[in-house]
Amino acid sequence: MRACPIHGQALNGPTLAAGLALLLGALQTLAFVRTAAWGLPLATTAALAWLLARGGAARAAWLGWAYGTGWLTAGVWWLYVSMHRYGDIAAPLAAAAVLALAAFLALYLAAACAAFAHWRSGRWGRDALLFAALWLLAELARGTLLTGFPWLAAGYSQVDAPLAALAPWLGVYGMGAVLAWCAAALAGLAASRGRAWHGTVAAALLLAGLAVVGPGEHTRAHGALALTLVQTDVPQEEKFSSERMGATLAAVARDLLDAPSGLVIVPETAVPLLPDQLEDFAPGYWAALRRRFAQSGRAALIGVPLGDFERGYTNSVIGLAAGAPEYRYDKHHLVPFGEFIPRGFRWFTDAMQIPLGDFTRGVVAAPSFAFDGQRIAPTICYEDLFGEEIALRFADAARAPTIIANLSNIGWFGDTVAVPQHLAISRLRALEFQRPVVRATNTGATAIIDHRGRVRAELEPFTRGSLSGIVEGRDGLTPYAAWVSRTGLWPLAAAALALVLLLAARARVGARRVAP
Repeated sequence: MRACPIHGQALNGPTLAAGLALLLGALQTLAFVRTAAWGLPLATTAALAWLLARGGAARAAWLGWAYGTGWLTAGVWWLYVSMHRYGDIAAPLAAAAVLALAAFLALYLAAACAAFAHWRSGRWGRDALLFAALWLLAELARGTLLTGFPWLAAGYSQVDAPLAALAPWLGVYGMGAVLAWCAAALAGLAASRGRAWHGTVAAALLLAGLAVVGPGEHTRAHGALALTLVQTDVPQEEKFSSERMGATLAAVARDLLDAPSGLVIVPETAVPLLPDQLEDFAPGYWAALRRRFAQSGRAALIGVPLGDFERGYTNSVIGLAAGAPEYRYDKHHLVPFGEFIPRGFRWFTDAMQIPLGDFTRGVVAAPSFAFDGQRIAPTICYEDLFGEEIALRFADAARAPTIIANLSNIGWFGDTVAVPQHLAISRLRALEFQRPVVRATNTGATAIIDHRGRVRAELEPFTRGSLSGIVEGRDGLTPYAAWVSRTGLWPLAAAALALVLLLAARARVGARRVAP
């Protein structure tokens, strides 16, 4: 049968097919901002799987790379703002850097798509499993290798979808794998012209069942905590300005000193100077804060850089509470180029002119801040992308955090989609651990998220203000927290690899049987 012009030319032609894959990858990023559009990644991933079934491994690698490049370029274009507007890098070079990052990270998906095309059997029941396992391996590689960049992992688009019920069991990567399986089952229905309907029915039943059953309750209430979250809204260009430093410090002091009883949290580097530098701008600053939070019923978590030239600098949180020694948390998972300099790239960080651009790492399984019967686990900005690292704090159930507090400053990225994207990430952490997550940020989103991932209160981004509320701490472990805290992500990787090897072996056996 002769192929129609649209199918034979547009979809089988490698350049036009890659262009379509690029657009599909870019289109799905809407669901990471408007999470109600969770069906969009399901449709675009299904279209990708359908395209992959129409050619060989080389073509599939090209399509997978195009899809991944479109996905990441459209999703993290806001990195351009930090490099050009605040890093003073020329616009063409900043744009090229974002594109180069996306193109490099898309290589993981390209390899997975090539393997799928090479090993697929033509039986969509098996092929859907193969696609999901390879997708999982690609996402794990992107999220963990070379310090990892898991931003826009597929599961984050499903925070308001039926698949969110799997978060306390499988985490964000497991959710992404199940999404890929559902998408491949849908692709099989289209590719077989309705004959391979069993997988699509199974996927539909799974989604319907998860929507009805939900995530379940794996944790229990552990008292209530009154807190205040401060959104400082300091423009990034003024944050480290010596001319504005006095006003910035005074405003943060007022936020801390005037907060009602309970815990008050200010954002990452809300105090942007080392403690020994403060005396030049605000004599007695720390002494006044220590006196205030030596009073019973009051506590504070304050984002501040610490350290010195000899011992190194840290991006840190100081905790103050009556009757307790001063608490300190140092950020562990640092941002490449922003907080540490990969070997051979100091010239790039120097060009971006980022103050204190080379920090020292803290310990990965840091103790919690204890206050009013709660164990509060700070994370700083980018760290809350790494659920497997946060899980290490849950290894001892008796000392596991009851509340997670994210202190962040993504003012580097301007008024962009980075703000709602980061909120969805925090919501998924709440689902994985069934812990409330509170966020104190410079520009947004400052929010109180309950243990079911629901936003209970939020400040308008890019405004200055405080958000007060009561947060219910939680005790107990989700299945995800229990297994990841002990084994990391290895069980997911091992299961995916074993499934790929099994299905690849069966595909080879089948190919030998049909060979003349």
